Amino acid sequence: MNARTKTGVSIVPGSFSAWVVGIRPKTLPAALAPVLVGTAIAIRAGGFHWGAALAAMVSALLLQIASNLANDVFDFEQGKDTAGRLGPVRAVQSGLLSPQQVRTGLIIVLLFCLTVGSYLVGKAGWPLIIVGLASILSAVAYTAGPFPLGYHGLGDLFVFVFFGPVAVIGTAYVQCECLSIEAVWASIPIGLLTTNILAVNNLRDMAEDSRTGKRTLAVRFGKRFATRQTRYCWIVAYLAPLYFCWVTRRPWPLLLPLATLPFAHKWYKAVLVAEGRALNALLAMSAQLLFAYSVLFSVSLVISP
Repeated sequence: MNARTKTGVSIVPGSFSAWVVGIRPKTLPAALAPVLVGTAIAIRAGGFHWGAALAAMVSALLLQIASNLANDVFDFEQGKDTAGRLGPVRAVQSGLLSPQQVRTGLIIVLLFCLTVGSYLVGKAGWPLIIVGLASILSAVAYTAGPFPLGYHGLGDLFVFVFFGPVAVIGTAYVQCECLSIEAVWASIPIGLLTTNILAVNNLRDMAEDSRTGKRTLAVRFGKRFATRQTRYCWIVAYLAPLYFCWVTRRPWPLLLPLATLPFAHKWYKAVLVAEGRALNALLAMSAQLLFAYSVLFSVSLVISP
């Protein structure tokens, strides 16, 4: 029996299209953004390595897919995904995939991730073992285990840390095998803008999360706190290019990311008034803003003296 998405599209359970629903391709740009910026930092340092850059990109994509599959199956099994959810269709909750299928898929993705990660460990040494295992644990523990991070208001912190500093600094390190203050500063806006994607998601799901006992920051502190969180995140993100301008004494082209500022302002004004399913469109806008910012930021880091 076929299942229908909320757009009315009929999907055969267990089909390739069903797996696409579980993988959630629209979330993947969030995994690419820190790799782009980290690679730009490596190029600036004169240490670009195409093999390590490609492996970092594949690892980031696999970790995002693993996180999506884990969220899908564990949210369902812990009763957090209900028929009344406002977000896009989840594969397990809608019957497109069985929990066992998704668990198997999750294991396969993690094995691929470990395989690619072994190349990075060989390239950059034992610190990557710690980074890789911590990243995998975080991706799964977001909704799994005895203390799911996302259910206790820790999701925002871990998204910032692993999509910001860990991913950006790690990508730069596996290529040039050095740590720099530039990588640290460049990681902050990427982490903050990625956190905003989660913040919008939590704003949309406040009512359902409250009913099901999922204690996100939006549930704990309310809509006003959540909207202020998004505001401060994007404001600080747009201060980062100014830091690089100050350090290099070259205001152009490091101001390129500011070209997305009007889009960010429009997005934030919409966040203030949107509710329910209307926030799905803003969720997509959040990802688009992150990707556009990261591309311009990466270009500015590469071409500036």
